Amino acid sequence: MPAVLECAGLTVTVPGRTLVHGLSLSLEPGRVVAVLGRNGAGKSSLLHALAGLRAGAAGEVSWFGRALAEWPRREFARRVAILPQAIEDPFPGTVLEAALVGRHPHLGFWQWETDADREIARGCLAEVDLADLGHRDLESLSGGERRRLALAAVLAQQPEAYLLDEPIQQLDPRHQVAVLQLLRSLADAGRTVVLTLHDVGLAARYADEALLVYGDGRWRHGPAATALNARDLGELYGIEVREFAWPGGRTFVPA
Repeated sequence: MPAVLECAGLTVTVPGRTLVHGLSLSLEPGRVVAVLGRNGAGKSSLLHALAGLRAGAAGEVSWFGRALAEWPRREFARRVAILPQAIEDPFPGTVLEAALVGRHPHLGFWQWETDADREIARGCLAEVDLADLGHRDLESLSGGERRRLALAAVLAQQPEAYLLDEPIQQLDPRHQVAVLQLLRSLADAGRTVVLTLHDVGLAARYADEALLVYGDGRWRHGPAATALNARDLGELYGIEVREFAWPGGRTFVPA
């Protein structure tokens, strides 16, 4: 199948430090890719480079066979959505209005949202268990509710690929699983999902592929079934890790 995302020698740096050096990979439709690493290892910076929000120090990124630099931003936003780690609300508003922001790439200049756009936004709120909160003020939401609302806005973009930075942060275990099941279903329907996670057990459960980012330029990419193992995870996090497996699943814990 044609690649959704291709990286060729991508290098991501911050002043005085190389986070990722020479990343080369190709992602097909229908895959969930978990990006794992310590705090400060460069996971967010890498997602920003893939989205064109920051320039890589070297290398090339292409989406759907087209160089990242050649994409008009509005056209790109129709096909690729990014969920940042931190989101601020510049204006007061309701939950439904915030979800409708995801429809903006599909609107023309000075065009207002239609009933169809509102129906899409309401459906996305329902997918993240916020169906009854559309009328609520944003400031009334808890941290977890606000995170699910941010995901609903991303879903409302209806892209072909998702770049999600810690989409389950601040969520309780029930909603963590619900969100990951939703993302898994999107991939099963042909979408591509790249997300950063801190829970290795959930990555092993829901991801097809894993990208380990060490923060010193090194990286490792491969099938989650083999890339997620106690030895490599121990090196990644700098602690001893043990794997516990059972029929149909496995998880990892600090020793």
